[in-house]
Amino acid sequence: MAERNVYQVADWNGQSGERWVAYQARLDAMMAVFGQAAIGAAAPVTGERVLDVGCGAGASSLDLAARVGAGGHVLGVDISEPLIGRARALAPQDAPVLFRVADASSTELPEGAFDILFSRFGVMFFDDPTKAFAHMRRALKQSGRVAFVCWRGMAENDWVRLPMGAIKGIVPPTAPPDPEAPGPFSFGDRGRVARVLTAAGFTDVAIAPFDASIPFGEGETRDAAIDDAVKMTLEVGPLARALAVQTDDIRARASAAVRAAFAGCPGERSVMIDGAAWIVTARNPAS
Repeated sequence: MAERNVYQVADWNGQSGERWVAYQARLDAMMAVFGQAAIGAAAPVTGERVLDVGCGAGASSLDLAARVGAGGHVLGVDISEPLIGRARALAPQDAPVLFRVADASSTELPEGAFDILFSRFGVMFFDDPTKAFAHMRRALKQSGRVAFVCWRGMAENDWVRLPMGAIKGIVPPTAPPDPEAPGPFSFGDRGRVARVLTAAGFTDVAIAPFDASIPFGEGETRDAAIDDAVKMTLEVGPLARALAVQTDDIRARASAAVRAAFAGCPGERSVMIDGAAWIVTARNPAS
């Protein structure tokens, strides 16, 4: 992977992967509504074969496996060994699913083997997304379908907008990232997504907004839920990266500011935040 890509294989096989495993249940709950919307757009049926890209701990793969049934098959791939290990541990023995540690953008895939190319927030991290999608397209059958969900812009997503806004003036500012650099929001521009898929050889590209209110922190009381949201934010995601090299004093001030930001969100035993995504569909040409 290119040096500029902070979402590297080593990171996902180290601290980031381990933290995502630790928060797996809550992160999957947070993203479930988006995954279900993308699965609905994919419309898998009994007997189909699905490639699930960036499958993480396997929640989307298991949902897909339930749709395609014993006559179908799901291959979930992810670069993170800790997350694939968690996926294998969670999968029922009789589920028609296989998990594999691999980079879908370059790993060898059986040509024309899949009916559906699917992803729940797993396709925004490729250094060369056009090349990656062209590679994955070869694994699709003729007229095979693409369906994935990706985040819209940072400003529309409270899970990063709120904490990163709260630390302004506390954490020294850094240069804004290249909006097309690999990362959660690299597909925030609808036009770019369409260009990537078209250049990779797909047709019938459709991109629709999808918004949802999602539980970010949970607890027996309101205060406990806010504390949980802050703790998760400090350990997983962009804020964790921003604070990694900061002093204890700055981290403490940032934590207090983030808590104040989450305190303004609705919810009783949870902190409800707004999430904004694209549901993207496309098709592999018939010939």
